[in-house]
Amino acid sequence: MAQVGNSAASRDIAYHVHGYTNLKKHEENGPFIITRAEGVRIYDDAGNGYIEGLAGLWCTGLGYGQERLVEAAANAMRNLPYCHSFAHMAPEVVIDLCEKMISIAPEGITKVLFANSGSEATDLAVKLIWYYHNAIGKPEKKKIIARLKGYHGVTVAAASMTGLPHLHNDFDLPIDRILHTDCPHYYRFGEDGESEEDFATRCADNLEKLILDEGPDTVAAFIAEPIMGAGGVLVPPATYFEKVQAVLKKYDILLVADEVINGLGRTGNMWGSQTFGLKPDMMSTAKQLSSAYIPISALMISDKIYQGLVKESEKLGLFGHGGTYAGHPVSAAVALETLKIYEDEDILGHVGRISPRFQDGLRAFADHELVGEVRGVGLIGAVELVADKASKQSFDPKAAVGAYCVGRARAHGLILRPIGDSVAFCPPLVITEDDIDELLAAFGKALDETASWVKNEGLAA
Repeated sequence: MAQVGNSAASRDIAYHVHGYTNLKKHEENGPFIITRAEGVRIYDDAGNGYIEGLAGLWCTGLGYGQERLVEAAANAMRNLPYCHSFAHMAPEVVIDLCEKMISIAPEGITKVLFANSGSEATDLAVKLIWYYHNAIGKPEKKKIIARLKGYHGVTVAAASMTGLPHLHNDFDLPIDRILHTDCPHYYRFGEDGESEEDFATRCADNLEKLILDEGPDTVAAFIAEPIMGAGGVLVPPATYFEKVQAVLKKYDILLVADEVINGLGRTGNMWGSQTFGLKPDMMSTAKQLSSAYIPISALMISDKIYQGLVKESEKLGLFGHGGTYAGHPVSAAVALETLKIYEDEDILGHVGRISPRFQDGLRAFADHELVGEVRGVGLIGAVELVADKASKQSFDPKAAVGAYCVGRARAHGLILRPIGDSVAFCPPLVITEDDIDELLAAFGKALDETASWVKNEGLAA
């Protein structure tokens, strides 16, 4: 092995493989090293502070330095640092968390299964969909329909449901029995003269056609994020979920709501399903469940699904699923305290009060020469950059205009995420009006600098 320097950067290049990173460029350029965080800001190894405009990875809802969560973890570590839930074992704090989660769940959700990440939770949904249909005597009803540009994780089944090519390419995905239907992005895929409602009807009609082409007796479930996160913060067109759910009901197809990003206040309600009128049979959650202070996720299910699990486990002798760290007592304690903070500090009320300032501020950029669309709900949004506003023409992906804009934002003390040429925003739920104003001002500077760069590089249409 070649000699490795003592700096953190050289050691990172030598030993660490980064996700969602061009590994060759990382070898050449090295890491952006973060050393501490407080409130809604993170700090690099040179002491520079940045507003975390994406709440980490859409997850640190309560920001950084929440002492109640630190104490909850420390106390749990002292009291019960580990206990599993196999063979009737039950950490008391996990029981408390389950009860609390069901108390705030949408109507019809009655049971909780735990995992460690959003990817695992949606992967578990696939297993249960197949298991449930075996239990009810429909072994051919196994196909799962997801959506193009949807994001459901990186495990084999979850990445297969994800409708983003870079999660499939050369991983030999998607696996069998996973199908994809239209991305409901009206700005990009609506036809000339077509209203949002008409576009939603077309999406629902295409979904029904896919079901009929495959055979309704073979299609088990449909999975959807209320707002599509990593696909570009795509807000559903008017009447979309109403029409889609009518199709699902017609053919007895389960609805799985992926609430990993949407859930726990992000859209202004406790769940994105409530914001957009979804009535799921299963619902995944993670990220803001512990404000990302410690890994934990959950799949929440209806009693109909649970009764199928009971029936099949009785036949087989046990329910053959579980995880060493699923429902870890320390994670459960932190999640339970997180939910208490959401209530004690009226986080939903805060989001309701502050989100108009955030959304109005983003929409003020709609007239900018580079901006094609601004979209969002609550404290999540995106600004899509285009080469030509009139035609909606995108930039050449190789130009990486979105990434350039995000780099300029970082230079002004703001962390954002490029999704192609859409710039995603998802600040901590505890962000203040002053912080929002600072966030918007930094992005405005970055946007103007990006426009100048685009002109200098001759990238505009």
